Amino acid sequence: MRPEDGALPVVRAAELDEPDPARRWLVENLWATAGVGIIGGAPKCCKSWLGLDLAVSVASGTPCLDTFKVAEPGGALIYMAEDAAGVVKQRLAGLCCHRDLDLKALPIGVITAPSMRLDLPHDQRRLAETVRCQAPRLLLLDPFVRLHRINENQASDVAAILGYLRELQRAHDLAIAVVHHARKNGPTTGGQNLRGSSDFFAWVDTALSLRRLRQQLVLSVEHRAAAAPEPRALALVGTQYDMHLAIVAGEPQGNYHNPPADMDAAILDALDHAAKGGLPRASLRAALRVRNERLGEALTRLAASGYIARHGDTWVRLAVPVPAPIHTRRNGNAGSLGG
Repeated sequence: MRPEDGALPVVRAAELDEPDPARRWLVENLWATAGVGIIGGAPKCCKSWLGLDLAVSVASGTPCLDTFKVAEPGGALIYMAEDAAGVVKQRLAGLCCHRDLDLKALPIGVITAPSMRLDLPHDQRRLAETVRCQAPRLLLLDPFVRLHRINENQASDVAAILGYLRELQRAHDLAIAVVHHARKNGPTTGGQNLRGSSDFFAWVDTALSLRRLRQQLVLSVEHRAAAAPEPRALALVGTQYDMHLAIVAGEPQGNYHNPPADMDAAILDALDHAAKGGLPRASLRAALRVRNERLGEALTRLAASGYIARHGDTWVRLAVPVPAPIHTRRNGNAGSLGG
């Protein structure tokens, strides 16, 4: 029997290494130490800007988006498949100018190969050797669609590339951020809306999602093993010399996550746990973190079915469903109750 055909290594659970709390984050609350993940979003949502901001932050030790502290500074290695070298340098220089940094002093390496295909073993070996030589803390690959010629909807093809990146991460103890597109007009937001196979979202330790809500750019964060910070409203600001992404004051819409899978049940549960006086619509909206229109449709539906009633500006739960009068029902909706 060959050595590689022997039994797999096994360690008793109690003897496994303890996690090091000091090494939980590469960037606090934003990116895990040696974690793999995706920066996703629709076209023109500043995904590349966010990736470069992350790279400059890790290389300089300055907070990402001027907010998220870097816990483990180190080198950054980036590959920008769609941007000319001059454009990449201009963006990096602008980020450095904003933070009063000297780009020449930062350990940021740029892969300048005209193409790199991670579905080819030869290019996989070249990237692995480059990572070994450069020893970066962060590897940024932008965008995924330019790194292969596979079918992104074919799970086995996608899994092979993501598996290679996971092996690269483990072998070299580095974080890997991949920029990827979201589905157009997808049914959800966040990592589950990434274009192609569901393996993308299953693979990530961290998913940073950028989307526009009524012209407001919003960043949402999802982690495999940590609670997510609140979504933040962003804007691309500055002059041609110091252009950068910044967290800005935004309408509460930036705080809305995916609506609960069963909106009606979530509303009834909230009212069941409320005081006898019920809850105003604003409180329900804040608790469920949903859009006003979506909440209004659900309130109208529940009122028409007799589960809730509106007293002034407050909604209350009815102990026993009381069907609404027939003349208030219009295809299951009582249009006058959605305010």
